[in-house]
Order: sequence, then C-alpha cells, then structure tokens
Amino acid sequence: MATTRQLKFSRMLQRELGDIFQKDRKGYFTGNLISVSHVEVSPDFTIAHIYLSMVLDRDKEQMLETVNLHKADIKRALSKTIGRTVRKIPELVFHLDLGAEHAQKMDDLFKKLNKPSKND
Repeated sequence: MATTRQLKFSRMLQRELGDIFQKDRKGYFTGNLISVSHVEVSPDFTIAHIYLSMVLDRDKEQMLETVNLHKADIKRALSKTIGRTVRKIPELVFHLDLGAEHAQKMDDLFKKLNKPSKND
C-alpha cells in the first residue's frame, strides 16, 4: 500500500511527464498521442514505474523502445520542471498500459456473443 507521500509524488510525476509527452518539443514522438495513465513510485522514491497509453500508434512496442531510447532527455526535461522541489529524480521505468486495449477486446468479444432473445 502506497503512502500519502508516494501518492502525491506519483501524481506530480504523472502530471509533469504528461506535459512533457504532450509538448514533445524535440519531435521524438510525432504522429502519436502518448499519455501517462499511471505512475507507481518505490517506497524509497528511487524508481518510478510509468505506464504509458499510446493511442495513434500501431506498433506500440516500437514506440516504447523510442521512449526508452530518449529516456535521458525525458529525465532531463523532468529535472528542469521539478528539480527544485525534489532531492533526486527517480529512475524512470516505462511500461505499456494495456488496460484500454484489454477492455476493447473484451467489449468486442461480448458483442460477438449470441444473446438469447427475451421471448426464449
């Protein structure tokens, strides 16, 4: 169970990383909409697991590799925004958030089911 301090820190990271991905000043993620769906911070605040949702990209694994390739730039941009409020920027570990895709697949499966009519 996360402490209140961890929850506040993870919400701040989620908000700031969301802004970084939205602005994408260097054009690393053009043609894709990346949102930060969830952030989990370790109890010692050294590791942050960031779950990304990618809307427009077909090859999500390739985009995750691109995000990991530019991890240092993302961490630098994060340091510029929150560097004065925290002692140390945590190590960023990016993951794909497949929750929305899973929900869509389940919805498609439910639509394909044969539903008995009310008269039966």
